[in-house]
Amino acid sequence: MSGIGFLKRLLVSAGLDEQEPAPQQQAALGARMLVVDDSPTICAVLDKMLGLEGYAVSRAGDGPSAIELARSEQPALIFLDIVMPGMNGFAVLRTLRHDPLTRHIPIVMISGNQQATEQFYVQRFGADDFMRKPFGSDEVCQRIAQLVQAGRLAARKPTEPVSVPLAVEGLAGIPDIAMPDADEPRAIAPPARPQPGWHTAHSVY
Repeated sequence: MSGIGFLKRLLVSAGLDEQEPAPQQQAALGARMLVVDDSPTICAVLDKMLGLEGYAVSRAGDGPSAIELARSEQPALIFLDIVMPGMNGFAVLRTLRHDPLTRHIPIVMISGNQQATEQFYVQRFGADDFMRKPFGSDEVCQRIAQLVQAGRLAARKPTEPVSVPLAVEGLAGIPDIAMPDADEPRAIAPPARPQPGWHTAHSVY
């Protein structure tokens, strides 16, 4: 083996010759994201995270408002909290999946509630993905990248900027991590059990 070949193998084995990981794929610049959560803090945190990545953000604090905004604005993606007073996230998801105007929209469910987490993974209620609180911007970007790779979101063009600077004013007091709310452990009324064969993502129940 030549000295150069030996040196290359030595660098690889030591992890010094590894290339930088490729940046995660992003959705189209300016894509509209709808954040649904009864916590103003969570809405502000996600608004900040998504805004820094170049997305436009709409907010809804309850289920009925979320459904109305989803129908009127046709967002590219919805981040939907499970535990909300009145109409919970599962009920909102069911309504959106039954509506021809919104059934195509990708939906990422979010919750810090253990019961809601277990219920989601057991039955997979037609959502595209799930994030458990606490979560940071890296996890949000990872979910978006996976949806781009799956063809559920349009990819950002190479000529478009990776991130967009936002006005610092008003952002200083917004946390960088989405934490569960103190009232998150509320009991959740389980929705109707899907029929057999309807447990896959994007299913309509």
